[in-house]
Amino acid sequence: MTRIQRKGPEISDRKTIARRQFLRFLAGSVLGAVMLSGTHAWAQGNATAGKTVFENQCASCHSTEPGKQGFGPSLAGVMGRQSGILPGFTFTPAMINAHLTWDAKTLDEFLTSSTQKVPGTSMPVSLPDPSARADVLAYLGTLGQAAAAGGPASTAQVIMPVGKGPSQDDLLRAGSDTRNWLGATKDYAGQRFVDLNQINAGNAARLRPVCIYRSNSANPTQTNPVVYNGVMYLTVDQLIVAIDAVTCRERWTYNWRVKGQVLSPTNRGAALKDGRVIRGTADGYLIAVDMEKGTLLWSRKIADAGKSQYLSMPPLIVGDLVMYGPAGADWGAKNWIGAFKLENGEEVWRFNLIPEANEPGADSWTNPQAREHGGGSVWTPLSYDAEKGVVFVPVGNPAPDFYREVRPGTNLYTDSVVALDVKTGRLLWYKQFVANDMHDWDLSQVSPIFRAAVNGKTRNLMTVTGKDGLLRMLDRDSRELLYEMAITTRENADAEPSVSGAHICPGLLGGMEWNGPAYNAKTNTLFVATVDWCGTFKKFEKAPEFALNAHYYGGAVDPDPRDKAKGWLQAIDVGTGKVRWRKQWPTPLVAGVTVTSGNVLFTGDLNNDFLVIDTRDGKTLYSFNTGGSVGGGIISYQIGAKQYVATTSGVVSGFFGGSGTSAVIIFALP
Repeated sequence: MTRIQRKGPEISDRKTIARRQFLRFLAGSVLGAVMLSGTHAWAQGNATAGKTVFENQCASCHSTEPGKQGFGPSLAGVMGRQSGILPGFTFTPAMINAHLTWDAKTLDEFLTSSTQKVPGTSMPVSLPDPSARADVLAYLGTLGQAAAAGGPASTAQVIMPVGKGPSQDDLLRAGSDTRNWLGATKDYAGQRFVDLNQINAGNAARLRPVCIYRSNSANPTQTNPVVYNGVMYLTVDQLIVAIDAVTCRERWTYNWRVKGQVLSPTNRGAALKDGRVIRGTADGYLIAVDMEKGTLLWSRKIADAGKSQYLSMPPLIVGDLVMYGPAGADWGAKNWIGAFKLENGEEVWRFNLIPEANEPGADSWTNPQAREHGGGSVWTPLSYDAEKGVVFVPVGNPAPDFYREVRPGTNLYTDSVVALDVKTGRLLWYKQFVANDMHDWDLSQVSPIFRAAVNGKTRNLMTVTGKDGLLRMLDRDSRELLYEMAITTRENADAEPSVSGAHICPGLLGGMEWNGPAYNAKTNTLFVATVDWCGTFKKFEKAPEFALNAHYYGGAVDPDPRDKAKGWLQAIDVGTGKVRWRKQWPTPLVAGVTVTSGNVLFTGDLNNDFLVIDTRDGKTLYSFNTGGSVGGGIISYQIGAKQYVATTSGVVSGFFGGSGTSAVIIFALP
């Protein structure tokens, strides 16, 4: 056997050696101190010296020709370029998420200490000498300058997608589809049920992780992944990521370039249709990305931090319409829900959730000025009655949150279910559940919807839940409230916030949050996970004044100590409203809940555990420490002959806390 001798270093070693030689050369080149400031600071260095350094020591990694990539990206036109974006080159997640513009000041800081400027970068550089840095920058400045960053509110050109599907028929059949998970709550009805039983109560303890996708982001992880044709799509910060739904291998990543101010980075997922991935961005854009290539098809600015708004909800797509609306009530926004063309983002209709002066509901605000900052966020999933063409909207709290004297009246349409004609946005009906809210008790869920018997009579039903800790069963034809029940601790619930403080349950973070119940039609059972966390509600001594981009609360809530924050997981008989079993949890429960025909329920908690529960008695069958808190979506699907279950993991929010970078862990039986 002939042994092949190594003639030199591996490619990766060669790159490291070249970088070290480059840094040693620069460190020995002292040409005088140069102060760097402003866009053209590179002109103060010696470009000739910088070019020599580049050709001798750096060209082995970086090209200076446009479009020609080496081990590192081409540095042609690097001045003014956005970090992490260059056609033909794949950057690390750290650089993608850096959101830098390579001007002289930023490059100088990067060369001073790359790991401090971009934590997690794969290029360690530390060059303390300002003269050496100035020469390099002077040479880079001769290589051209990138076009100015930014752009119009909407893309000038609409690009058609390469991929196909899912179709409208696919979306209509999503509830019975076992191979795909096509919406944030699986289907239009939001039932979060999948008819799979390969993983069941008898073998769930044998589950094992198959693969892990882990990002570098430690921002809130509340996304609901979706799966189509073996590919999983999820949102992470401003990214859309496509990974293989079996191996977790990344297919592509699209990085939205933030163009405006961000009030909150939280995002709760994307939607799919006709080759497009649709999501909202934190700076107020609705965007469409090609499912196959991960390239932008169009963008349209629909909300603005200048109006106290941001986008966080998962979209709902019906036919050629994308339903979407802004959040921001806690900053004093005046919100709405709208429909936009799937093809190009053009607005088709808009319904004001805080009415204008000439619209029905305006008289529920007896102080007309209060409507201008009245709140009414949309931040959780919509549901849709496909048979009747009705979209149901859960509307959040009014503003200011805790000082209702500013806004006398019932404050429509806050804390209401709003039913709209999907094609026109025409109001069909509404039902308000918390009038003149003083506790920030958003109505958060209007699903699942289904047809079942209650007290012996079969009806079209809607499950309505919110942060007030109540579950209501509503006849969605007659709007009759069939029953109402507490799903977490409710104490002193009618007390008003006061200057000295009133202890009330649920607190600011209690009840039902951004993930709703699941429904198993085979057993006529709802499965509900909630937060049990009380607090002391206080209001200011005098009425608050609205200030742009500041919280418009009119008070505050002091939460009980974190060790008193618990959760509840319970199974409810739909026909009677009686609890079949109920388990208290040691942490709040905010993750998605998914049930299957295998008598198992998948969820997770803030103790970092992915959980499998027996739906018959609430017994824990399996748990796995994911390395991060579980507060986003949890889904199940079949590819080939195998059933998989995927959980999100990572920091939950500024309020709930949590740990870990944004991740997806996929499980299956061995």
